[in-house]
Amino acid sequence: MAVEHQLKTTIQQALSTLFQVEETEIYLQPTKKEFEGNYTFVVFSLVKTLRKNPAEIGNAIGNYLKENSEIVSNFNVVQGFLNIVLDEKVWVDMLNGIISDENFGFLPRNGESVMVEFSSPNTNKPLHLGHLRTNFLGFSVAKILEANGYEVNKTCLVNDRGIHICKSMLAYQMFGNSETPESTGIKGDHLVGKYYVEFEKLNQNSPIDIEIIVREFENILNELTKQNKSSSLEELKKLVKERLKNSTQLMKLAQEMLLKWENGDAEIMELWRKMNDWVFAGFDETYKKIGVSFDKLYYESKTYLLGKEVVEDGLANGVFFKKENGSVWIDLKDVGLDEKLVLRSDGTSVYITQDLGTTDLKFKDFHNKKSIWVVGNEQDYHFQVLFAIMKKLGRSYADGCYHLSYGMVDLPSGKMKSREGTVVDADNLVDEMISEAKREATERGKIDDFEEDEKAKLFEMVGLGALKYFLLKVEPKKRMLFNPQESIDFQGNTGPFIQYTHARIKSVLRKAASQQIVVNQVVTNDDLQKSESELIFLVSEYPTVLKKAGDEYAPSVIANYAYDLAKTFNQFYNDIPPIIYETNVETQKFRLALVKTVAETLKKAMSLLGVEVPERM
Repeated sequence: MAVEHQLKTTIQQALSTLFQVEETEIYLQPTKKEFEGNYTFVVFSLVKTLRKNPAEIGNAIGNYLKENSEIVSNFNVVQGFLNIVLDEKVWVDMLNGIISDENFGFLPRNGESVMVEFSSPNTNKPLHLGHLRTNFLGFSVAKILEANGYEVNKTCLVNDRGIHICKSMLAYQMFGNSETPESTGIKGDHLVGKYYVEFEKLNQNSPIDIEIIVREFENILNELTKQNKSSSLEELKKLVKERLKNSTQLMKLAQEMLLKWENGDAEIMELWRKMNDWVFAGFDETYKKIGVSFDKLYYESKTYLLGKEVVEDGLANGVFFKKENGSVWIDLKDVGLDEKLVLRSDGTSVYITQDLGTTDLKFKDFHNKKSIWVVGNEQDYHFQVLFAIMKKLGRSYADGCYHLSYGMVDLPSGKMKSREGTVVDADNLVDEMISEAKREATERGKIDDFEEDEKAKLFEMVGLGALKYFLLKVEPKKRMLFNPQESIDFQGNTGPFIQYTHARIKSVLRKAASQQIVVNQVVTNDDLQKSESELIFLVSEYPTVLKKAGDEYAPSVIANYAYDLAKTFNQFYNDIPPIIYETNVETQKFRLALVKTVAETLKKAMSLLGVEVPERM
């Protein structure tokens, strides 16, 4: 804001005039609530240069500001912290500036584009709680970057091929009896996911040739002997079981099906298309329900061979090298990694190969200066390798590649496992949250006059808002525990608390409108309360918060700002007499303009999280 720039300029003048210090970087931060002041300048960095104690430096600068700046009314020094108190007129002018700025909360267009890739679903199962975190994170980061002035392209790579897909297909082929989503009334992605779980259950008891078992026992014993290690019988059984999990007769059938798919077998391709179509229809329904969309979808079945051309080019340019068995590798030891296989000896691709080609394709499609992958932290190493290879290949976009790594989501009951069918299904969770919102709102007893469709819309808004906010308020990198009951609470750092605060303000504004009280575009106030200046200051910080969230790709910054603003408003609202009964017309109109601005800022902030705020609750 202009006020912060003005303060920095005057502090620089003070340093030049008082101490002959020129062109020093000035950093200001909000003053901690336990001290009087609005901005704080830390003077410790000047002690060594000026050879004076912190209090002496702080007092000298503070007195200079008080005498030479019309926006500073007072100051105090606590150890090495200069706390600056702004004049009341500053806050009134600041509020009027915010009110008159049609683009407040949106930074100017910067002419740069950025791609945000997120979701990455597999077509062998429905979306689950972990997918919700990546979807909400990716969609929110995209909206935050748009508000920061970027042109944003939202993309999704669908994992629609591979052995995991064949597992569902094989189980359906064996036991499906030609059932369909229509004949069963089961959503398509749920139906396919049911057969994936069925495969895994059957595979645990699927027979293995005795010769294979004996061979693996011998291999493990030989390895232990070479390493001078011993093992108990139970440990041996565990090691053998792990080695043999992909050697069952059922797995061999799935692998044969994958080979047929890769060779374009007509019957297998028809089954694959049919089951994928069921899943896509289910995904579309879920994405619509949670308010997420994409500008373009990429499909692994269409991109998994693209990287071979990249490898051939890299070989020709000396970036990759070929070993005696014909496999192709890259040496990344100079960047702290190891050698990485990019093409097997039989000429088939590995996972990184596909990503090399897909990344090139996306750049050709969008020419983004920045590309962000919102993917769980179990893929940290994969992206380190991918970006390192892109740099060695000399890709112009390599420096703009970023992996937004996020932690897993746990439940009070423990970790989720897709193959055991213990995941929390996204559709079921959303429905549960809406039901919880209905229960909470009904118990509060303030919606009796709502129409039924208005109630339904409110329950959905609050349920989804609680879910999104809870998953986004935590810093992305952190692993988190999701507690549905805690997230739906109308008190504390939750979505419903912020939603209720917005509805509370709108109720005040409706009462004012019913009494023909007009909220002016320009307001005055000769007797500003501390709680009012605190609110204005917090609102004025929104553009700074928005930039920080964009720079760090962190929706949590926006979420916690919205909570602070809502909390500060409620403190202000409880400290003052009811606005609607205020007898001083000037004060009343000022406060109405202030709370209206707070509501608008809350709405903008929450919209960046993909959360709607109700007009009434």
